[in-house]
Amino acid sequence: MTRHRTWRQAGTVRNLPVTLVAALATLLARASAARAGDAPAYPQGAAAFQSNCAVCHGPAGAGVPALAPPLSSEPARYAASPEGRRQLAFTLLYGMFGDITVGQAHFNAQMPDFARLDDATLAATVNFVVFDLAHAATDIKPLAAEEFAAERAHPLDGAAVREHRKSLASAGS
Repeated sequence: MTRHRTWRQAGTVRNLPVTLVAALATLLARASAARAGDAPAYPQGAAAFQSNCAVCHGPAGAGVPALAPPLSSEPARYAASPEGRRQLAFTLLYGMFGDITVGQAHFNAQMPDFARLDDATLAATVNFVVFDLAHAATDIKPLAAEEFAAERAHPLDGAAVREHRKSLASAGS
């Protein structure tokens, strides 16, 4: 009988907190250096991001390995198309869980929903991510509170949000 080592036996559980602490310390240092003289275009969104999103995605949206993906490219790409904009709204309103790939990295975690936040705060937060963190092109229109209000009328669960995201990837959006 072949005996397989589990992730607990391999020491991953013991090493994970040290790895996360080191990753967070690095991200905090980078974020402080990167934002030393930069005022965000969306200050309300920056504040909401730091209060709600930075714990997983890092204060500069660089992601945390094995926890949450970076927000440096996909949000800007999504903001450029109608279905991508819907994906951004779905993700913030309803959360997402399951396996996704961002760049060459795989993530399999659960992002909570933020439907408790009002539509204006959600729009400001996603605009902070899209324009301040992901540096979207200036010809991309900022998301409006009305886009979030429209999507509240069509509730989804986190698995459906991930499936919608997958359809965007296969469509090239």
